[in-house]
Amino acid sequence: MVAPEPFFTPRGTPFSVYYRTLVAAQQGVEIDLLTYGQGADVAIPGVRIVRIPRFAWLGPVPVGPSYRKLFLDVWMILWTVMLLLRHRYDVVHAHEEAVFWCRYLKPLFGFKLAYDMHSSLPQQLRNFGFSNSRLLFRIFSAMERSALAHSDAVIAICPDLDTHARTHAVPSERLFLIENSIFDHVRLVNGTDRSAAPTAAEQRAIDPPVGPRIVYAGTFEPYQGVDLLVQAFAEVHRQHPDVELVLVGGRPEQGAAIRALAERLGVVDVCRLTGQVSKALARRWLDSAAVLVSPRIHGSNTPLKIYEQLASGKPLVATAILSHTQVLTHEVCFLVEPNAEALAAGLLRALTDAAESARRASNAKRLYEASYARHRYEDKMRRFLEVLQ
Repeated sequence: MVAPEPFFTPRGTPFSVYYRTLVAAQQGVEIDLLTYGQGADVAIPGVRIVRIPRFAWLGPVPVGPSYRKLFLDVWMILWTVMLLLRHRYDVVHAHEEAVFWCRYLKPLFGFKLAYDMHSSLPQQLRNFGFSNSRLLFRIFSAMERSALAHSDAVIAICPDLDTHARTHAVPSERLFLIENSIFDHVRLVNGTDRSAAPTAAEQRAIDPPVGPRIVYAGTFEPYQGVDLLVQAFAEVHRQHPDVELVLVGGRPEQGAAIRALAERLGVVDVCRLTGQVSKALARRWLDSAAVLVSPRIHGSNTPLKIYEQLASGKPLVATAILSHTQVLTHEVCFLVEPNAEALAAGLLRALTDAAESARRASNAKRLYEASYARHRYEDKMRRFLEVLQ
C-alpha cells in the first residue's frame, strides 16, 4: 500500500488508511505500507511500515494539496520504485495521489493496481484554494481519468465519488463503494493504546458540563464551517445562556481566529476550544455532548466523523449539503441549510425537543448498524480483495 499521509500521527490521523490496512491484514494479506516519515508506527500483524525520511524542518503536513506534500511525494515516488525493484508485489494499493505515479509503474513491474479514491483530486485543488489554474485543473483531470482507466479495482468512499468513477466508465465489477465507517481502537508499536482514558486533569476539563453542551470535533479548514457554527451559536446562547459550545481540533492559528470571532460575538466565555487532541480524548468530549454538529458548508465527500456521529446515540445537526445528504436524512438527524440562522434553529430544536431528538438519534444508530458497522465494512473489503486475487 502506498499512502501519502503521515501515518500514524498522534493528531489528525488518516484513520481511513489504518482501517483499510487492518482489515486487509486480518484477511491474511501481507502488506508493506509506504508512507511519510512523520508519525508513529501502529501494531498490525502482517503489516510492515516503510517510511521516507521525516524532514522535521517541514513541520506538520497540512490537510489538502500543498507544496510540502508535493516535495514529500517526490520522495514517495523514489521509495516506491526502490520497493518495487527489491520485492515482487502482487498488488499495489495506491491511496489518493499515489495512484498518479503507480499507474505508470504498473506496466513496468506487472502488479495489479487498486486505486483508493478518497476524493477527486482536481476538485481538491479548487476546494482548498491551492490553484485557480485551468491548465493545472485539466492536467489533474487527465491524470485522474488515466488512473481510473488503468486500475484493476477502485474504492470510492462515498456515493458521489462512486458516481464520479462511473461517469469515467469504471465498470461495476471493479468499482467498490467502501465508506470510511469504522473507528476501532488503535495501539501503537510502543504499546501505547490510542484508546486509553484521558488523564485526571483532562477528565476534569470535560466533566461535568455547566449546562447542555454542543460539540464539534474535526478540522478547522474553511469548508468545515466552524465560523458559521460560532455565528449560529451566538443566537443559541442568546436564547439559552446555559448552553456551552466545545470545538475540538484546529491548528493554533485557526483556533486563535475562531476565538477572536467568538469574542466579537460575545460568546467567548461559553465557547471552549480544546485544540488538537488525541482520538480518545476527542471521543470523551463527544460523549459529554447533548448535541453533535457538522456545520460543513461545501463539499461532496462524506466525512469519517459522520459515521461515528450516527453510531453515538446523540442527536446530530448537520447542514443539508451533498457531503451529508448522501448518507443523512431528516429521519436520522436535523438537516438545515448552510447558513447561521438555519443552523441556530436546528441546534435549538435539537436541544429543546427531547422526544424528536431521541427518535432521530435512535434511527441513526439503527442505520449505522444496518449499513456501516464493522461487519458491513469487512464484507465490502472481502469482495474488493477477491477481485485482486
